[in-house]
This record gives sequence, structure tokens and C-alpha cells, in this order.
Amino acid sequence: MAVFSIVTFLFILIFGNATEGFNHFALQVTLWLVGGMYFVFSWIKTGQTLAMKTWCIKLESMNGELLSLNRAILRYVLATAGVMFFGAGFLWALFDREGLYLHDRLIGSRLRLIAKH
Repeated sequence: MAVFSIVTFLFILIFGNATEGFNHFALQVTLWLVGGMYFVFSWIKTGQTLAMKTWCIKLESMNGELLSLNRAILRYVLATAGVMFFGAGFLWALFDREGLYLHDRLIGSRLRLIAKH
């Protein structure tokens, strides 16, 4: 949230009011891209965001390796689409035989619980 607040502050400082029109859309896209950079970077470097570290969850491919850059980007885009369709991509896990989210099923990744250190 701190990163989003700083990006929003800088955006408004540079471009002005972002409550309507093109600036509103541009701020939303900017925040989506910044969020994507955070998630993708975290997933390809360690398989974990800060929150995932707290909850001892790691994202990995089905063979236990870290995701490639392309797969991590695709996961972010597909997860976003899943949210936009009323959370259907996440609700998928209720019916998936392995409990995978739809975006994880599609790209061959999974979330795994890890032991605390």
C-alpha cells in the first residue's frame, strides 16, 4: 500500500487531478503496472511476496522451480482477468481437483505451504 500511495502522490503531483477523465484511467493503469512489477519481480526472484513470506506460501511451477518472467507476467494478467470476472478465476479453486486457481491451472503453477524457519 505504501508503494501505491507514493506512486499516486507522484502521479497527482506531476499530472494533477486524477478523479476523472483520462488522468483517472492513466492512474489506474499505472497502479496496475506498478503492482504487476512488484508481483512479477517477487515471483521470479524468490517465489514469494512479502505477504506470502508471512503466510509461508511459495509460488512455483509444477516441478518445483521458480516461474520464468513470461509465466509470471501471464499469471498476473490471468489473475487480473479472473478478478474482473467476479472472482471466477479464484472461485475455480473450489472445484479444481487439486485446489488450484484457474490462472495457476492454465500456466502450470501452484502455491505451496513451506515450513517456517
